[in-house]
Amino acid sequence: MKKYLRCFGLTLWLLVAAVPVSAAEATPTPTLPAPTLEQRIADLEAYVNNGSRTADVASTVAGPGPGHNAWQMTATALVLFMTLPGLALFYGGLVRRKNVLSVMAQCLGVAGLATILWWVCGYSLSFGAGTPFLGGFEFAFFRGVDGAGVGQGSNWISNNVWAIFQLTFAIITPALIVGAIAERMKYSAIMLFLGLWMFAVYFPLAHMVWGADGFMCGPLNPEAGIKALDFAGGTVVHMSSGWSALVLCLILGKRQGWPKEPMPPHSMVLTMIGTGMLWVGWYGFNAGSALAADGIAANAFTTTTLAAATGGFCWALAEFIFKGKPSVLGFCSGIVAGLVVVTPACGFVTPSGAMLIGVVAGFVPFLACWKLKAWLGYDDALDTFGVHGVGGTLGALMTGLLATPEANPVVADLAEGLLGAQLLAILLTLALSVVMTVIIAFIVKAIVGLRPTEEVETLGLDLAEHGEEGYHGV
Repeated sequence: MKKYLRCFGLTLWLLVAAVPVSAAEATPTPTLPAPTLEQRIADLEAYVNNGSRTADVASTVAGPGPGHNAWQMTATALVLFMTLPGLALFYGGLVRRKNVLSVMAQCLGVAGLATILWWVCGYSLSFGAGTPFLGGFEFAFFRGVDGAGVGQGSNWISNNVWAIFQLTFAIITPALIVGAIAERMKYSAIMLFLGLWMFAVYFPLAHMVWGADGFMCGPLNPEAGIKALDFAGGTVVHMSSGWSALVLCLILGKRQGWPKEPMPPHSMVLTMIGTGMLWVGWYGFNAGSALAADGIAANAFTTTTLAAATGGFCWALAEFIFKGKPSVLGFCSGIVAGLVVVTPACGFVTPSGAMLIGVVAGFVPFLACWKLKAWLGYDDALDTFGVHGVGGTLGALMTGLLATPEANPVVADLAEGLLGAQLLAILLTLALSVVMTVIIAFIVKAIVGLRPTEEVETLGLDLAEHGEEGYHGV
């Protein structure tokens, strides 16, 4: 194993070292004429309206705009808050007490692993110029990613703030996968799987959907093969993790005793607290994806709130109708489902559209978690596929149905054929996630194995793999 890791690291370093210095680094920046008073005022208006600076003059506000930068740093902290501690508590409460720390360790491990990969080359492969399917190495090791420069993500936010904002997405996406395979996969296998998965699935999808030359980036790439819309991650985050989670849990197999042995959440209190943290953090996820403190961000903030609250209410209502009792777990699941489904649409739909999304998010993922899982017999431990896979797919589809120029002017240029583009984006995301997950899972199985022994599963992963317990003397 160590030999493989050393070879991988050496190969990666040589690839990065071989990248030629960009023309921008090799050629001195030409001296630009000083701006006129009118051009200086135009720059200030551009900042207020989140537009482009005056071209071909030496802007006196050439750095980041303080207001937009401040919001973006706040949004970045909120998205990290979603994983640590939000998702860790949400998932931790849903597993049995003997495995609560294992889930938290997985979230912590992913945060570290994704950050290292992002700095080495993940950010560059996702957002550097390259092919329509994958970026290059121009930003490897965060070369050229600093606080004074702007433009890699937005006109008015620092390049390093943009890079770290996107890092928080790269952290939470693989962390979502662990919910489907909770309580029955070795820690070493999870880390190796997710590291390979980032290269095979996440980095290509992030580039295709959000890269300026990406194959599915409708708003930024006039030559995109699929002119789709994804405001904050329906395909990149939720579909990719949800469908990969389903495939991985099928390959891994069921937990010992499931479904005959009851395996209720050990602490709905932790799960409810985690849900609240996810909801609060999601404002950074969705409204932060506007990349400015502007009207688009305000609309995304509004639609996120409406869909989340409506989704939680409708999921619990569905439980009351079909089961006779609305549960706290139902409220929590519905809130997360509402957030998931509105994510790709939040910056493109009106408040009324968000309400419709919330209703659909409350009922369709509920049926997937309640009936579909029972019919097909897969052990998706914490309903990652039912909420994120089904919800993300549903959100991408509803974006095609409900996106309107009334909410975001960019929709006007893409409205014709948008639903078809969304369907193609769904199919491509699904195919990439499923195929690569199968390949990676069997590679990991051959190298380190996937499951612990039956004895370890019975004892619990906390003690066996981490040498500690979540609770003592209880």
